[in-house]
Parts: sequence; structure tokens; C-alpha cells
Amino acid sequence: MLKVENLDVSYGAIHALHNISLTVNDGEVVSLIGANGAGKTTTLHAITGLIESSSGSVEYDGKDLRKTRASDIITLGMAHVPEGRHVFTRMTVQENLEMGAFILKDNSMVKKNMDMVYNYFPRLKERRKQLAGTLSGGEQQMLATGRALMSNPRIVLMDEPSMGLSPLLVKEIFKIIRTLHNNGITVLLVEQNAKMALAISDRAYVLETGSITMSGKASDLLKDENVKKAYLGA
Repeated sequence: MLKVENLDVSYGAIHALHNISLTVNDGEVVSLIGANGAGKTTTLHAITGLIESSSGSVEYDGKDLRKTRASDIITLGMAHVPEGRHVFTRMTVQENLEMGAFILKDNSMVKKNMDMVYNYFPRLKERRKQLAGTLSGGEQQMLATGRALMSNPRIVLMDEPSMGLSPLLVKEIFKIIRTLHNNGITVLLVEQNAKMALAISDRAYVLETGSITMSGKASDLLKDENVKKAYLGA
């Protein structure tokens, strides 16, 4: 489904990504874990065209995303839930969700997707007329996720969905990721909470200072001593 090969990204003299290669197969949850500054967010931004890569390839269902405008990628069935949520603070919850469905021309499909999102996140339904800027951090994360789902994506790229949330809300967000997976949506997850990310993933990659240093089954990485010491608090 998604194939990244030898991806390089530089910011001026700073070489941020070095020959990144990864794959995400249809129906998988794949995690990209690593410390702050390792290049996880940069990887997602390079995949979705928010920043330009200097070399390498990014293919989604055989289509070259490096030659596709970032604004057009969503029409291919890929959605991005950004780090920091970036909801439209002066719009209501419902208006934010409607923005996520801007590529859909069928009003009945928009309503169907809205009902689906409210089913996933009943709290958003309760607050549908509330301005997004007045929501809690956890509610804004739910809204950012729901907004991405409004476009009928086949794959969702999620960037640090647990950042700044209480342990209770973190569990809730990861429960939703499991539900998405069970409903056939593919997920590429960037997450600092390595233990929880690995627990719900099929496979994972470890990113250190812009390079992939380990990869494999998530269950194997959970037991790996180096991963435990570096990312699991062992």
C-alpha cells in the first residue's frame, strides 16, 4: 500500500532524514517510534508532501506521491492527523468535521461519515455546536482524528496522538486506533509512548537521528532489550 524507499530530507545544512525505507501493508497498524528530534514528524511530512524530500521515493498504491501536490493526496485515500491537532479553533466541532469532508460531493455520504465519527466519539456529538478552541486537549485530539476520518481514508497517518493527554485519555485514543484497525483502516502511527504503540501494532520501525536502526514485528520489539532500555523505561 505505502512504500517509502531511500528517503532523504535536508533543512539547509541539516540532514534530517538518511535513506529512510519503510512499508505499510493494507490493513496493518505500523508504528514509527523514537526520541524527540529523531525525525518521526519529518518522515510523515515528507510522505504527505508537506515538506520536500531531496531524494528517494514515496509510493502509495503505485502512485508517486513526490509528484503529487500535498492538497491532492487526500483524494487518493490518505489522511494525516497532525502533531498538535491543528483544529480550526473558531469553528464549531461540526464545522471542523465538515471541513474534513470537503472532497466529498455526496451529502448523504457526509452525513453517514458524520454519524460514524459521532459513534466513535460520543463526546464530540455532545459538543457539536461548541467552538473547537474551547475543547480540552483530549477532545481536540478526538476532533482532529474525526476530521481525518470524514474523507473516507484507507490509510491514516497519526502524529503523536497521545501527546499532552492524561493517562485515561491516552487509553481512550489507543482504543480508537484499535477500533479503526478492526474496521479495516490502515494506520501509520508516530508515537513517543512506545509501549502502547507497540502493543497495538503489527510491525514497527525505530528511528534514531534520522535513520531507521531497527524494524520488525511489534511483539518482538517489545521484548528487545535495547528497545526496552531506550524507549520502554526498563
